[in-house]
Amino acid sequence: MVEVLFITLIVCLLLGVPIVMSIGIATFAALQLTDIPLAILAKAIYTATDKFPLHAVPLFILAGALMETAGMSEQVVDVLESMLGRMRGGLAMAVVIGCMFFGAMSGSGPATAAAIGFIMIPALANRGYDKGYAAALTSSAGTLGILIPPSNPMIVYGVVSQASIVGLFIAGIVPGIFVTSTMILISYVICTRRNYGVKTEKPNLRELFRISWKSKWSLMAPMIILGGIYGGVFTPVEASVIAVNYAVFVGLFITKKLNMQIIYDCFSRTTIISGSMIILIGLSTSFGELLTLYQVPQQIAAMLGAISSNVKIIYLIIIAFLIVLGTFMDTMATIIILTPILLPVMVKLGVHPIHFGVIFVVTNEIAFLTPPVGANLFAMTGVTKLPIEQIAREEIPFIIGLIFAVIVLAWYPKIAMFLPRFMGYAF
Repeated sequence: MVEVLFITLIVCLLLGVPIVMSIGIATFAALQLTDIPLAILAKAIYTATDKFPLHAVPLFILAGALMETAGMSEQVVDVLESMLGRMRGGLAMAVVIGCMFFGAMSGSGPATAAAIGFIMIPALANRGYDKGYAAALTSSAGTLGILIPPSNPMIVYGVVSQASIVGLFIAGIVPGIFVTSTMILISYVICTRRNYGVKTEKPNLRELFRISWKSKWSLMAPMIILGGIYGGVFTPVEASVIAVNYAVFVGLFITKKLNMQIIYDCFSRTTIISGSMIILIGLSTSFGELLTLYQVPQQIAAMLGAISSNVKIIYLIIIAFLIVLGTFMDTMATIIILTPILLPVMVKLGVHPIHFGVIFVVTNEIAFLTPPVGANLFAMTGVTKLPIEQIAREEIPFIIGLIFAVIVLAWYPKIAMFLPRFMGYAF
């Protein structure tokens, strides 16, 4: 039965069937060979999506869409450009920090890349940066959207693993800063070698203060959202509701770029994205339950145990596996299917579920950059109209940097676990 499950899935993927349909067809085919009634499939889809924390995901997607159209991401970029634009490669650094900042409002990788890309790629090109490099930089930095809290993949992982979602958010802070710093360093080296950007000059402090004051409502958004979550004022789901209302308020009364038609369009986009995601979560959960029923996790655990008992070696194997898998499987599907399989293995080796969640998410950042799935990569081809090969080639240094970062974070758990343990969310 397990063989039929995997063979059907692989054949469907090779034929170009969308991942959500491939998972559904494989699960249906496998169920046909068992005594399990097909009604269990519908029940699994319903129970998988009937989880209160999942309500935060579509609301954060909606908040990101509203903030983008309200001009809040543009204001954040204006502040960063005023602060860093006069430095060597400063505009490239502004892109990375801008993606980190917007990621703290949207929780989505592709949304972060698209929001910052529409603003910054033309600006970078006008300043003499190669357009392919600008697209690769924005695509790579956009992956921070799923690591910097709030993170939609972390919410899904928390639901599947039953780990603390707030603990996961807190655990993502220091790794988020570490990955951001790694990308800034890589972009600085590239800009220096290619002579991008101006020579170092002192920023105009008066102009910086003026732009920062003008953009204060946008700059306060992540402080309100994250401060409320970490301060125990509201839950992640409540934070997502506040994020939506805050975006509507700023867009209607501060930037005045929102109207009822634009708000309706944002709701429509969110419904399409969320609808497909909910179906994916339901079918992937059914797929995972079948694997668990036939003891696939135990078989994988035994196989990995035969290779090594060293957690660092096992982490390297899992990271390599996830990178390869991420080239053709959606991030949400990867998390939902593999968490019940891999998490028990890692917990048995002494790994904390929150730490494994952080490594899982950071590794899946790479999946956003690698074809044929590569959501961020394809988002940038849509923004720039450049060939996918040109952008993918420029992404290579950033992918290497992400691989380095995830290995460091995997081998040294204290980097991610210091804050959640200090704040009492992990023991």
